[in-house]
Amino acid sequence: MKRLMVLMMCLVSPAAWAQETGDAELIGELMAFHGSRAIVSAMTTHCYETTGLDAAYQSANDNWYLRNIGFLDLADRVIARLGGGAEGQKQSAETYGGEQIMSAYNQASDKDTFCRAFLEQVEGGALDIDKQLPATLEKAQAIASE
Repeated sequence: MKRLMVLMMCLVSPAAWAQETGDAELIGELMAFHGSRAIVSAMTTHCYETTGLDAAYQSANDNWYLRNIGFLDLADRVIARLGGGAEGQKQSAETYGGEQIMSAYNQASDKDTFCRAFLEQVEGGALDIDKQLPATLEKAQAIASE
């Protein structure tokens, strides 16, 4: 009987481990939603400040947020359902997103053109979560509907 219990535990453990690994990967992917938020927020704020306080950047940021708040909330709900992220994981995703867009900005030869192109991307919805991370969004929606 004891051998059977040990055997059963050996069979269950790899599956449980695979589920935990899959959950951790999905949580990481869902954290990218917050990284997207940081990208839009950081760059619209930066471009707003460096282009003479053009209110179009603030409007674009606000509109992006309104279009994507449901996806951000969905990510948070699914992350919680999967056991939550690691301490500081959300902040790390936000920091990473902000650093990546600022790196791209710093490498741009024409900052004004970069900002205008970024504004067009935000206003046109190209940087929306459903456009940038559709596969992850689909996974999150499936989990939320269970």
